[in-house]
Amino acid sequence: MDNFGFIHEKLDIKILILFVLRRLPGTVDPETLLELCQCDGGIGYFDYSDCLSELVDTGHIEQVEDGYRITDKGARNADAVESSLPYSVRVKATRLIAPVEERLRREAMILARHETGDYGCTVELGMSDGKGEVAHLRLLCAGEEQAKQIEKRFRKNAEGYYQKIMELLSS
Repeated sequence: MDNFGFIHEKLDIKILILFVLRRLPGTVDPETLLELCQCDGGIGYFDYSDCLSELVDTGHIEQVEDGYRITDKGARNADAVESSLPYSVRVKATRLIAPVEERLRREAMILARHETGDYGCTVELGMSDGKGEVAHLRLLCAGEEQAKQIEKRFRKNAEGYYQKIMELLSS
């Protein structure tokens, strides 16, 4: 089967992977990274997988529990070579990255976790604006299931809950 697209060589695939990761603010899950790197029709899954593995082995990318992130070494090297990617591939990748980047930025600014201790289950909620903490709240819950529900709702609409709390406390 013919590969359509501009990216065919392993080096180009590696550069594309670094290009994508360099623009994301943190860790990205494997499925999303694959989607973003398949912006060019010439990349096969097995070539992509080999290149990703090699980048981890050489220390350009770090594999963590919930995905992949670029290292300082990877960012430096990407900066030096990413202009060698075809312009159309860079534009398409940048367009696909934008919504993922925004989602990851928002997730990084929201804290929602729970823990079970001697006094029961507590949920910790927080928000930052990228410069500092805006809100931080710790609540005792009836149980772990309730804590998980609170976390889920807070992650989904943290800004709305912040507004409501400010309205309640200001009026």
